[in-house]
Amino acid sequence: MPVLSKEIVAASSRPLLLSLLNEGESYGYELIKRLRELSDGEMEWTEGTLYPVLHRLEREALVQASWHEAESGRQRKYYKLTAAGRRALLEEKSQWMFLNQLLETLWKRTST
Repeated sequence: MPVLSKEIVAASSRPLLLSLLNEGESYGYELIKRLRELSDGEMEWTEGTLYPVLHRLEREALVQASWHEAESGRQRKYYKLTAAGRRALLEEKSQWMFLNQLLETLWKRTST
C-alpha cells in the first residue's frame, strides 16, 4: 500500500469522519483507532488532524458534541451526526463515487 499524501488525507477527512460517525456516536481517540483498524494501519489521524475537522463539522451543525462520563470517571467529548450531517454524508458519498468512477475511466485508458 502506498503512503498517502497529506493532501489525500486532508481531502478525505470530512467524508471519512461523517462515515465513521454514521456508525454511531464516538469520541476522538475512538475515531482515530477505528480509522487505523479499517485501514489496516495504513492511514492514521493525529489529534492535530482530527479535532480541527470535528470542530469545523460542529460549527457547520453536521455533528453535535456532548460530554459524557467514561467508566473511569473521566469526561469525554462524544460526537454524533445530526440530520444535516447525514444529508452531507450522502452528498459527500455521491461526489467521491463520481470522482472514483472518473479516475477509473481515465486510468483504464492509459497503460501506465
